[in-house]
Amino acid sequence: MPTKCNLCSTKYAILKRPKTGNTLCKECFFRAFEEEVHHTIKSANLFSPGESVAVGASGGKDSTVLAYVLKVLNERYDYKINLILLSVDEGITGYRDDSLETVKRNQQQYDLPLKIVSYEELYGWTMDAIVKEVGLKNNCTFCGVFRRQALDRGAALLKVDKITTGHNADDIAETVIMNVLRGDVARLRRCTSIQTGSEGMLPRCKPFKYTYEKEIVMYAYFKKLDYFSTECIYSPNAYRGYARAFIKDLEAIRPSAIIDIIHSGESLSIKKEVKMPVQGLCTRCGYISSQPICKACMLLEGLNKGMPRLGIGKTHKVRRQAREKEAKEKAEGKAGAPAIDF
Repeated sequence: MPTKCNLCSTKYAILKRPKTGNTLCKECFFRAFEEEVHHTIKSANLFSPGESVAVGASGGKDSTVLAYVLKVLNERYDYKINLILLSVDEGITGYRDDSLETVKRNQQQYDLPLKIVSYEELYGWTMDAIVKEVGLKNNCTFCGVFRRQALDRGAALLKVDKITTGHNADDIAETVIMNVLRGDVARLRRCTSIQTGSEGMLPRCKPFKYTYEKEIVMYAYFKKLDYFSTECIYSPNAYRGYARAFIKDLEAIRPSAIIDIIHSGESLSIKKEVKMPVQGLCTRCGYISSQPICKACMLLEGLNKGMPRLGIGKTHKVRRQAREKEAKEKAEGKAGAPAIDF
């Protein structure tokens, strides 16, 4: 039997919100979804008038809905911010090239400027080439490090004030679980932050911090937004996938589990005696790093030297092999692998 909308009580409901359990009509769902994002933005004071804001756009559901909602709210509440779409082309044939076509359509649909930066231009490597070198086991490590830096470098070219990403509540809950399982105290403290960048990095913010993935999908579906839904062909074995499956099982039993995990991460107290990494700058590329040489430069050095495990291996064997190879190259008069040129 059809039920009336819990909010307007005049129209028939077409969906039940996973987050609240309310049954809503289409228009009331749109409004509730948008108002909650607006409340998150205002509560955290994410934007200031006159700022240029890059939206990390992959063509997927999260970034597509984020770009659309930010445009709507910017016009409705007069944020006075300038929105720009920023995409990273990792160089994954049959995946990223198709998703970038979606981003280009979004550019026309939303009437927003678009900038695309690529791994090949920035690092001299595509993910297809990297996977041939490292295989499928550790490829996500390379992609994650390079992608984060590529977004920053693209944002620097655009001279924006902030970057927004489509990370949703499910993503953040997964990250909390992953950091708990890894015992990563430093990242556990930061992973629930709605805005990062206090250490000198370009600020990044997550307007969808409290927004459920299911509701983003429902919003995109009922709004008939144009987005790319295929998963990355190189990520089936990613560690995050196991955390995601765990979160989904919890949500099926207790829908509030996602927000509960986020609140738990927010309230965790870090012992004073735990020494936190000191942020500095990479001596090679100038990117922020807690080590003399940043992770991206280490990974790139390993790739260029034909020793891809150099950047991810922690064993003495891998590092000894690198030193031996470098000594041999010097003896033969060969130049070392180039660093990232900023």
